[in-house]
Amino acid sequence: MEIDLYPRFSDAEFNRRFATVRAAMKEANLPVLLIYGSPPFLNAEVEYLCNYPTTWEAFLIFPAEPNPEATLFAQMRNHIQQATILTRHADVHWGGLNTAAAAAEKIKEQGFAEGRIGLVGFNFPVHHFELLSKELPKATFMNFNFQMLEIRLVKSNEELEALRQGAEFCDLAIEALEREARPGLTEHQLAAIVQGSYLGLGGRNTIHYMATTPMSNPSDCAPRQYQSTRVLEKGDLLLTELSAHRFEGYPGQILRPFTIGDTSPTAEYQKMYDIAVEAFNRLAKVIRAGTTTEEVLDAAEYIHESGYTIYDDLVHCLGGGYLPPILRTRRTSPSPPPPYIYRENMTIVIQPNIVTEDEHMGVQVGELLRVTKDGVESLHRYPMRFIQCKS
Repeated sequence: MEIDLYPRFSDAEFNRRFATVRAAMKEANLPVLLIYGSPPFLNAEVEYLCNYPTTWEAFLIFPAEPNPEATLFAQMRNHIQQATILTRHADVHWGGLNTAAAAAEKIKEQGFAEGRIGLVGFNFPVHHFELLSKELPKATFMNFNFQMLEIRLVKSNEELEALRQGAEFCDLAIEALEREARPGLTEHQLAAIVQGSYLGLGGRNTIHYMATTPMSNPSDCAPRQYQSTRVLEKGDLLLTELSAHRFEGYPGQILRPFTIGDTSPTAEYQKMYDIAVEAFNRLAKVIRAGTTTEEVLDAAEYIHESGYTIYDDLVHCLGGGYLPPILRTRRTSPSPPPPYIYRENMTIVIQPNIVTEDEHMGVQVGELLRVTKDGVESLHRYPMRFIQCKS
């Protein structure tokens, strides 16, 4: 089959997912789910249940019983051939001029129009919900996001293996930067180095956030989302946050600082790096199955006690999306995060971004880890170190 040319999870893995989701649907008295999908870095619920990594937008109708079969409506028209190749355990259709309207007609056809319908999709568009409410006036819409999130936060062995493959691509990218980054290159060329390390091996970019700044007169405190035409110079600092994947939605993530041009970190940068690593280790030491978010926040106070603050999220879940619990420190959170207890086989990124109060200077370290009953296990093999590019 042509689908064998693409990475995919096994039938056993999908059957596990179906059984878990359908049990939760029955507990919530939901005969059907209507799942909205957009590109999978932010949410991957459609892909989770039918293997299709949404390219534009899609709706998946997922019944609580195996019959009728799930139905996928995807956009755009020229994406349907690829969707048909990749999708498993669902009937694929083009969504026409309005994807929500096509889904509403199918719900009527299947006899779900006057019952309870579970909605999934944290970025469910308002205009689609308004249309569904108009086309299905006798339906009762229920929010099923929380139940789906709880199911997806704990990873299976196959999902963990997919994340390990993503982590390996990230490690290759860090090694390529260590080997090739040098004065005279532009930031755009750094991006080419990153992607060139894994594209030929079947990897794909999720993000490559990078920033370069002179250590003697810094102006960036965290990796930036887009690279510039700036030319690297000897004595620069390079900040990185890299994610790559083989399975859509299942990337690794690694964050390391570099010095450019065979230079050592300045004393202040070395101090900030040491604090960042210590913060990482303190957080990694406290997190295990059963740890509460309050315990994590207690450990994070070390950053402020050391005279610094943070600019980025400190701990978040990753795998099938950028997922909660998403933690900053108590002093940098706009509101207290909801309480949560970590569970075995959740996958998290610990990523202390230690910055000065004026936000002109910063260092960031971190990587993807698996939560175990005894602590955390890194899914990466690249060591934790302040990298000095020798060329």
